[in-house]
Amino acid sequence: MITDEDKLRLSLLAKDLSKEFPRSPRETLAGYVIAARMLDKCRAAILNLNADYHFDCPLDRRFLSFAEVGADSFEEFVATGASDAEVAEWIEQNAKSRPRIEIVKWNNRLRELKVSELPDEAQEFLEGYIAQFVPRNRPVYRWFDVYDLEEQRI
Repeated sequence: MITDEDKLRLSLLAKDLSKEFPRSPRETLAGYVIAARMLDKCRAAILNLNADYHFDCPLDRRFLSFAEVGADSFEEFVATGASDAEVAEWIEQNAKSRPRIEIVKWNNRLRELKVSELPDEAQEFLEGYIAQFVPRNRPVYRWFDVYDLEEQRI
């Protein structure tokens, strides 16, 4: 149960995703790509400020699976109004312990992942999504480009 104090702290940190974008999946939190974006979506979802964004989507599950962290436990901690630094510390304490180079290689694989290397259902979804939401004059080379092009970061 989220307390009024937690809700207040959370409201000071949460982005209204109907007015601004979550962070790029390339941005890191606790040394992991995707985690900062997932945190933005989680905070917004808890406060019903997520608009068309979804917490625990296939992108988020890439991080959750690799870190071996449950979406429910992550959301429960975020709901306390934890800051980015506190969430980063929580991730470091709760994620599967791995050598730093393993995390770096995982980050780099995801940064370089092509749409054609995604599972079939993701490719099929993105085929229509890219045509609808990504500016037509902007080619998509990597999976993360979809987000950064649509959200006008690149």
